[in-house]
Amino acid sequence: MGIDITDIVLEGNELIYADGNIFLLQTAHTSYLFRRTASGHLEHIHYGKSIISEDKYQKAVEAGDLEQAFKDGKNGLMSIADAIGPKHYHGGGNMNVYSDDHKDTFLEMLGLEMSSFGKGDIREPFVELTYADGNTTVDFQYYSMKVTDGKKALRTLPSSYDDTDVSGDNSAVKKDKTQQLIIVLKDPGYGTSLEMIYSVFPDSDVITRSAVLHNDSDKEVRIERLLSTQIDFDTRALKFTSFHGRWADEMGIHTSLCTGGKVVCEELAAGESGSRSNPLVIVSEPDADEEHGGCIGFNLVYSGNHYEALSSNAKNMSRFVCGIQPVGFNWLLAPGEAFEAPEAVMAYSDKGFNGMSLRMQDFVRRHIVRGSWRDKERPILINSWEASYFNITQNSLLSLAKEAKKCGIELFVMDDGWFGKRNDDTSSLGDWYENKKKLPGGIKELADRINELGLMFGIWVEPEMVNEDSDLYRAHPDWAVAVPGKPHSKGRNQMNLDLSRTEVQDYVIDAMKKVFSAGNVSYVKWDMNRIFSDRFSTSLPADRQGEFQHRYYIGLYRIMKELTESFPEILFEGCSAGGNRFDLGILCYFPQIWGSDDTDAFCRLDIQRGYSYGYPANTIGAHVSACPNHQTLNTVPLETRFEIACPGCFGYELNLCEMSESDKKIVTSQVEFYKKWREVFQFGDYYRLPDYGYMIVTRDQKKAVGFVVEKGSRPNNDYRKLKCVGLDDDKLYNIVNRVVPLNLKDFGSLVNAIAPVHVKQDGIIHNIMDKVVHMNGEEQKAVATGAALNSHGFALNANFAGTGYNQDTRIMRTGDSRLYTFEEVAE
Repeated sequence: MGIDITDIVLEGNELIYADGNIFLLQTAHTSYLFRRTASGHLEHIHYGKSIISEDKYQKAVEAGDLEQAFKDGKNGLMSIADAIGPKHYHGGGNMNVYSDDHKDTFLEMLGLEMSSFGKGDIREPFVELTYADGNTTVDFQYYSMKVTDGKKALRTLPSSYDDTDVSGDNSAVKKDKTQQLIIVLKDPGYGTSLEMIYSVFPDSDVITRSAVLHNDSDKEVRIERLLSTQIDFDTRALKFTSFHGRWADEMGIHTSLCTGGKVVCEELAAGESGSRSNPLVIVSEPDADEEHGGCIGFNLVYSGNHYEALSSNAKNMSRFVCGIQPVGFNWLLAPGEAFEAPEAVMAYSDKGFNGMSLRMQDFVRRHIVRGSWRDKERPILINSWEASYFNITQNSLLSLAKEAKKCGIELFVMDDGWFGKRNDDTSSLGDWYENKKKLPGGIKELADRINELGLMFGIWVEPEMVNEDSDLYRAHPDWAVAVPGKPHSKGRNQMNLDLSRTEVQDYVIDAMKKVFSAGNVSYVKWDMNRIFSDRFSTSLPADRQGEFQHRYYIGLYRIMKELTESFPEILFEGCSAGGNRFDLGILCYFPQIWGSDDTDAFCRLDIQRGYSYGYPANTIGAHVSACPNHQTLNTVPLETRFEIACPGCFGYELNLCEMSESDKKIVTSQVEFYKKWREVFQFGDYYRLPDYGYMIVTRDQKKAVGFVVEKGSRPNNDYRKLKCVGLDDDKLYNIVNRVVPLNLKDFGSLVNAIAPVHVKQDGIIHNIMDKVVHMNGEEQKAVATGAALNSHGFALNANFAGTGYNQDTRIMRTGDSRLYTFEEVAE
C-alpha cells in the first residue's frame, strides 16, 4: 500500500485540502472532512456546517490556498480532526479485529467513506463483489489521490458539469469554479481498484460523489452492488424524509425517525426512477423544520431503479447510502473494463428544509440543466391532450391554436394521436409517420400553419415504446422487451423497446430525427407511459441478464444526447405517465419534466410542493386544465387553477374553443400577468410557507410573489397574514395583490340581504343581474421595508366573516387563492 506522491497537491486549492492523510472539501458554508486510518481505510468525520469561519474562508479563496484558513496550517487541521473525530480504543466483545497488524481497528465502529463485507463491518455495504474464485470478501485500502480543477464528466452516464465561464484568454472566470478529489483504493489480493470521486461546487454549497470500479486483473469480477455515496453519522434518531406516491399522485411527503433498524426509499423493479419513490431524500436532525435545523438533501443523477437507505445501530451511529438498486442488478466486469456508478448529489443547510432546497435548486439550475434553454424563459403553451385526446384533425387543432393566439399563448403542442393508425392506445407506437387522414399535409403543413398564426409548434412522441399492432413490431418482434415463448404483461397495451441493443437505439434516433425535421418543431414532449415487466434481452447471455436495466439507460442516454445535440434549439419536456421519471438524469438532457398527469389544482398543491424540496420551478410542467377536472371530477375556480400552476413551466390543457367569452378574457389576463412575472416564477428562489403557501424571490431581491390559498373556509376568520421570507431588509417594497373577478351568483341567496326585491337563486332575475353586475375582488396596496415584512409578515385584508362587506373585504371561499406581488420602490 503506497501513496503516489506525484498526485498529491498541497497548495493552490481553495476548495480542497488533501495530503494523503487528511481530506477537507470546502464550500462557502459547508465542510466535508475525513481522514486515512493506519489500516488504510477512509474514516468519515464531518459533513455539515463549515468548520471555517466565513471570513477565513474568503481569505483562503482569495489566496487560493485552503490551508491558510487554519492556524498552523496542516497541523491545525489535524488538531481539529482529532478534536471532533470519534475515539476508538476497544471493540465490543463479539466485534472482529481488522487484522493482527491493526488490533485496535474495528471497522464496525468506524464511520467510513465506503464499506464492504468480510473484514468486520456488518452494516449496509457500499460495494459487493464476487471474485472469480467465489470469494465475496472485499477490502479496499487507500492507494493514491489527486486534486484537479474543473469537473470531468462520466463516460457512460449523465453527470453534473462545471459552470465556470473561461474565455479564450482566461480573463473571465466565474466564482463557482469546481474542483475534484479523486482517491484510488485497491484490494491488494485481487487486482481491483475503486475510484472515489468527490466534486465540490462552492457557490451552490453542493458536493457530489461517484465511484468507478476498475478490473485490473486477468479474471472476471461480478459486481453485485456498487453504490454512489455513503455518509456515516455519529448519532442516532435522525429524521428521514422521502417522497412517495403513484400515478397521478406523485411526491407525497413521508417522514420517519430512524432510532434503530433501517428506513428505505427505493424503486425495486419498475425500471424508472418512479412516481412510487423519487430518488430525492433528506436526512435531518429530528426537530428540523422549514426554517431551522441541520439537514442534508440527497439526489441521484439516474433514471432507473434506485436505492436510498438510512440505518442506525446500538452504537449511536447511523449510515446513509444511495445508488443503483442492488436487487435485480449484477454486472460481469471483464479484465481491463471499468464500471461507473451514477453521480450522487449532496446539499447541507443549517437553515432547515428551505435552506437546503435553495441550494439544491440552484445546483440543478446551474449544474444539471444545460443547453440553449437553460437560462431562457419557457413559453406559455397549450397542449391538445385534454382538449381532444386521440380525436384530432388538422382543422380542430388549428381552431384551438387560433383561440390560443387570441389569448396570448405562445406555443401550441399537438399531443398523442397524430401518427400511424393511432386512434386509441392499442396501436401504432413505433410507426412514426403522419396519419394523413388527420394531417393531410403532414407535420410540415400543420407546423407552417401554426407558425403563420404567430405560435411556435410542438409535438408529442413516445419513442421508447411499441404496440404489437404496429409495422415496427411485425418487422422486429425481437426488439420488444419480453421473455421469449412466455406470455407478456403489458402496460397501456404497449411494450418497451429493448434500448440495450445498439440497433434499436439507432432506429429510435433515425426515426426521431425524421419527425423533428419534418416541420419547424420548436418543442417536443417525450413520453413513456408504462413501467417494465418481463425484463429480458435476447442480446444478452443468461449470466448477464442482470445488466439489462442499467444497459437500457445507457442506451437511452445515448439517444437523448444525440437528439438534443442534433436539435439544440428544440425545447424538450420529459414525461413518463406524468412524474414517473422525474429525476436529475433526465434533466441533464431535457430542461423540464411534466410534473403529473393529475392536473387537479388542489392535488397539484401537494405534488408541486413535494418537487420543490429538490427541483427548481422551471423544471416542473404545470398546466391549467378544465373543470370538472378529468382525473378527479373536482371543481376549482379558474383563478386558483392559474395561481397554483404559476410556479412552473406554465400552460393550458383544455379546450379554449368551448370556453365562454368571459372565461377566455380571464385566461387572457392570466397570460398577461404571467408574462410580466414569468422570470420571478421560473427563476426565483422558492420558499415554502405554512398552509400550502409559497414565496418566490428574485436573486437580486428586487421582485417577489407570495401565494396563499384557502383549503377550508370558516366564518369569523378575518385576521390572516402572509409570512414573508427572502426579501432584502434594506429595500422598500410596493405590495399589490392580484385582483380577481367575482361572480354575483357566487353569493347565492345572500343577495337578498341588500336587494330591494326578493331574488330567487338561479332564477331569471339572478342570472340577468349576474350578467349586468361586474364585480372585482379587493385591491390591497401597501409599502413596507423588507425588514418589517421579513420580521412580521404582511397583514392581509379581512376575510368575509358572515356579516358585512365592502370593497376591501377579501372573499376567500374554500378553493380560493390570492397572489401578492412585491416590487422594489424605485429611488
